[in-house]
Amino acid sequence: MAAKITPEERLLSLVVALVATEQGLTKQAILSSVSGYRESKESGSSADALERMFERDKESLRALGAPIETIGDHADPDDLREARYRIPKTEYELPADIEFTAAELALLQLAGGVWSRSSMSDDARAALRKLRALGNAVDEPILGFAPSITVREAAFPVLRDAIENAVAVEFSYLKPGDDVTRIRHVQPLALIEYEARWHVFGIDRHAQAERTFLLSRIVGDVVVTTEGFDPALREGAGERGRQGLDAHAQRNIALIEVHPGTEAALRLGRRSTPAEQGIHVPFVDVHVFADELASYGPEARVVSPPELRDEVVRRLERAAARHDGTAS
Repeated sequence: MAAKITPEERLLSLVVALVATEQGLTKQAILSSVSGYRESKESGSSADALERMFERDKESLRALGAPIETIGDHADPDDLREARYRIPKTEYELPADIEFTAAELALLQLAGGVWSRSSMSDDARAALRKLRALGNAVDEPILGFAPSITVREAAFPVLRDAIENAVAVEFSYLKPGDDVTRIRHVQPLALIEYEARWHVFGIDRHAQAERTFLLSRIVGDVVVTTEGFDPALREGAGERGRQGLDAHAQRNIALIEVHPGTEAALRLGRRSTPAEQGIHVPFVDVHVFADELASYGPEARVVSPPELRDEVVRRLERAAARHDGTAS
């Protein structure tokens, strides 16, 4: 009996396959050849079930930022029966004018060797071999995409499986600003990576509304219940959750001064816009963002809003007190 392929492994195999092809792969080739789909097909899953799985996986990867292209019929672009799918390799290529010193190249080669062994599973390699055998032009995959999928919070695998199986969960959650956790009963619909942190988007049964929860604020274990829910609720959930986070972040804009060339300038610059006094950075959670800013030390200074500045100052004062032994 073949080993069960986890949804995460299936996503990785799909990314490898879509990055490795220039002309794109048809849905039929993907469902027949990519690890995870192939095993499900061989175990008797229906064509409809496999197609729904593929549609959910596409949505999940797009929510992670993977630019999946759909190449349709040029004569009839709306006809997707023979559509081909790919992830453009140019999205992950370095600019041509970037140069590295010999020492930098040595470090990159060492890191690449480690990543190549950890980010590409045997199943992913097998999927590439089978796709080659089918006549699909496949190059070696771009290494390093996997860590953005596989790095996760302790609650991640339980929530991932609950979403896949369409069952509700319960967990203790510490809301920002609260000192006591509350039990949340949630129908989990999608896992979303946002600002390098994982969130679960779902229906809060108590509020009877869609809510987003930061995984790092889950206290203790996630409990999977026996209560199922309609799998159709998952359709479009990743996009709705991301839009909600985008809207919330745009209502919370920080003005930050950063020292050029520092880690703070690099990391914050990726999600900021220039300002006269520094940079504007949108954020979702003032406490989580304060943790990040405090970790940069003197490299970043909060100009506004005041509540964010106060939270960063508190963290720096606690760190200083621990260092000189005055902390209680």
